[in-house]
Amino acid sequence: MTSRTPDIALDAEQDSARLWFEALRDRICAAFEAIEREAGSDAAFQYTAWDRTDPSGEAGGGGVRGVMKGRVFEKVGVNVSTVGGTFEGPFAQTIHGAGDDPRFVATGISLVAHMANPHVPAVHMNTRFLTTTKRWFGGGADLNPPLPIEEDTADFHARLQAACDAHDPEHYPRFKAWADDYFYIPHRQVHRGVGGIFYDHLEGDFDANFAFTRDVGEAFLDIFPRIVRRRMGLPFTEADRAQMLAWRGRYAEFNLVYDRGTLFGLKTGGNIDAILMSLPPLATWE
Repeated sequence: MTSRTPDIALDAEQDSARLWFEALRDRICAAFEAIEREAGSDAAFQYTAWDRTDPSGEAGGGGVRGVMKGRVFEKVGVNVSTVGGTFEGPFAQTIHGAGDDPRFVATGISLVAHMANPHVPAVHMNTRFLTTTKRWFGGGADLNPPLPIEEDTADFHARLQAACDAHDPEHYPRFKAWADDYFYIPHRQVHRGVGGIFYDHLEGDFDANFAFTRDVGEAFLDIFPRIVRRRMGLPFTEADRAQMLAWRGRYAEFNLVYDRGTLFGLKTGGNIDAILMSLPPLATWE
């Protein structure tokens, strides 16, 4: 099942964002399955729909979790959700525009890919549209290679910069710095990966901000499959895989301790399996 009809009321802006996120999910999943076919694998996404009940007892929306485990993608999750209702208790005070009125609607796409070959970087991407007394877009994408390759890092950043520069020349330096700050593991004193862009509270002109958010999705869909195809056939050693598993441990630490998206999902009663799909299938701590 790849789509579901929301059981909460959406206005025109919220519904247009939802439809885009779901369409982007379909295109990303098709692109990833095509890579699996090129590798001689018949792996495909398995989709699970889930529903949310708001603390008020009313219907609270839901989503669809998509997961594939293949020859190239050891584990990749691509989720879409559209949820709404009221934030509970003090958590409302932490959300932009919800301090005086805890009602909200949130719709978005979230993706994390953990790769079988250590030379292929793991990746994270999400974009979302939130409505409280404010309404804004947020999201971004960041590359997380266990064995960084400068060419891949440069190409990933260049593609994101092109998407940013088409809208505002100040976007890329600002959103790159935001990602560098956000995707940092303080207790390890290291960055989670080689960065990308991160933005939040992009509000005001819905059409302009929605166009930028769409271009972020298009940039990801353009560049990441190219990087995967470039590296997925490279030979690797047991030492390479050991480094990947150790790196995945740090990735898990960040997502469980610091990631705001994980916290948002847990605090709003989201589907646990969808929230934690970002965790790697295997990891080590030594």
